[in-house]
Amino acid sequence: MHKVLNEFSQSIKKNIKGILLIIIAAIFTSVGQLFWKLSNGTEVKLVLIGFVCYGLGAVLMILAFRFGSLSVLHPFMSVGYIFAIILGQTKLHENISVAKYVAVAIIMLGVTFIGGGDV
Repeated sequence: MHKVLNEFSQSIKKNIKGILLIIIAAIFTSVGQLFWKLSNGTEVKLVLIGFVCYGLGAVLMILAFRFGSLSVLHPFMSVGYIFAIILGQTKLHENISVAKYVAVAIIMLGVTFIGGGDV
């Protein structure tokens, strides 16, 4: 068990800059998508804000890949689903089912295991 925890810790340390950048990228892409939704396809200002946020997310993702393994970092983009659910609930007042909360927990668990799997 100690060996597994040590390998997990080493993997996180090795990829931490990339992990942080990819999580920020996921936030930006989720916020960009929120602005697209809020625009209803008609408010150009919100569409453009969405493109800027989404574009910043893409640039951060490219930068993140300089600081870690693709096989670890790319799956971290799935945290964007978590941010999308949170934004949907808090900003769009969408109802989130228990099944979605369970799915978020599974995503978080999977991303945690992936993040610790690169030694």
